[in-house]
Amino acid sequence: MTASADLFDLATQYLAAIERGATGAALAAFFTDDVLQEEFPNRLVPAGARRDLAAILDGAVRGQQVMTAQRFTVLDHLVDGSQVALEVQWTGTLAIPLGSLPAGGQMRARFAVFLTYRDGKIAHQRNYDCFEPW
Repeated sequence: MTASADLFDLATQYLAAIERGATGAALAAFFTDDVLQEEFPNRLVPAGARRDLAAILDGAVRGQQVMTAQRFTVLDHLVDGSQVALEVQWTGTLAIPLGSLPAGGQMRARFAVFLTYRDGKIAHQRNYDCFEPW
């Protein structure tokens, strides 16, 4: 397996862990201790966000109160050196009502995520999320 294939495999393992509802140490294992996650402005986070590891882990726990399931389908990817770029179709099933969607309804988004790896772990993540209307 090439280094490019290894990084793409790590990226898909990360998405699969989120689908399984990973939290705590199971999720932290994908990140460096000094990770920075940037979420650029979108409908759910209008001002965008910058998160360290503690905030990422807290968000995963809070997300389980909002979503009963998540599914990620990688539509395309590129690997360049230590970076992986993914184009992803996301579907989330709501545990609570949101906007015009009832509990049990589904949200959908297309997003691009850019992952920079260091020593086999995510050191920097940038998300550009584009939600379908609800």
